[in-house]
Amino acid sequence: MARKKKILFIGGTTNQTTMMHQIYACLEGDFDCYFSPFYADGILNLMAKAGLLEMSLMGKSAYKTNLEYCRKHGLQCDYRGTMHDYDLVFQCNDVIFPNNLRNKQIILVQEGTLMPKDWRYQLVKRLKLPLYLGDTAMFGLSHAYQYLCVASEGYKEEFISRGVKPERIRVTGIPNFDDAEKYKNNDFPHRDFVLAATSNLRESKRFEDRPAFIQKAKNIAAGRPLIFKLHPRENHERAIREIKQYAPGCPIYTTGKIEEMIVNCTELVADFSSVILVAAALNKKVYSEQYTPEKIAKLSPLQNGGTSAHCIASLGRELLQNLANPTQCQQLPPSSRYQPSTVLIQN
Repeated sequence: MARKKKILFIGGTTNQTTMMHQIYACLEGDFDCYFSPFYADGILNLMAKAGLLEMSLMGKSAYKTNLEYCRKHGLQCDYRGTMHDYDLVFQCNDVIFPNNLRNKQIILVQEGTLMPKDWRYQLVKRLKLPLYLGDTAMFGLSHAYQYLCVASEGYKEEFISRGVKPERIRVTGIPNFDDAEKYKNNDFPHRDFVLAATSNLRESKRFEDRPAFIQKAKNIAAGRPLIFKLHPRENHERAIREIKQYAPGCPIYTTGKIEEMIVNCTELVADFSSVILVAAALNKKVYSEQYTPEKIAKLSPLQNGGTSAHCIASLGRELLQNLANPTQCQQLPPSSRYQPSTVLIQN
């Protein structure tokens, strides 16, 4: 009996790990699947072990959260992908690329919004510096993958403008952002308020004027109820202290489904946060320093009723089928929207 092909799913943030889990659900049974928390080599690995990257994907907290998630859902774990020689890898990050993933069949999945093409992007690109120095602004530029699955036609154009090869891109939609309607039936207790979603810019070593952000949210609310939802990977103690100082009395949430909060709010204030994609899909008015309303509408993620994971999984099936039948290997058509065949998504 031929061995089952082996697939590695690399998590990171909760958003990334749950995306990977949805793709896995379309492939389990047919393949031998394993999960790993995000990892790196060299100096970054040493820094992570020394506890110097705690607010990053390589922090010990993220590592523990990933392992707990896998245990809870009965997922096989292979930290750093050392147990097997994998036939296919799914991941949401290519600005840091572990050595043992090079020359593998890889499908890269967009996680959310991107950092702007600021001076870091320009510097990294011109001087050919390590991609991670430019953060998510450099996402997709490794080209060390077969396909990049993106949220929308607008994002396809955005990635091309940043230097990603068009023939690598597939507009599949992305899990967690492809079925905003499902959040409308919720029990979040508040209605008709302005929601301010904070970011983890400072934890990513970028500048943010948090007092100015809080004041902007207050000005937009103009006396209406204002609620703050903190980013899961920012310093909550500091953020709460700042909000209490500059917007005393406003409710502050550190946990909870922000998608449900967005459904119930009237307007969203957010900068450099992927929750903008949820708001765009729900046609909510968004105030953002990064995006104009026209840009947000253009980047709005494809809404396909939650079938993005099936589309992405079927791309993986095709890659594995091509490996098994190299003489029949054909390049997928460079159409902007990928429509999987019914056969390929059957389990």
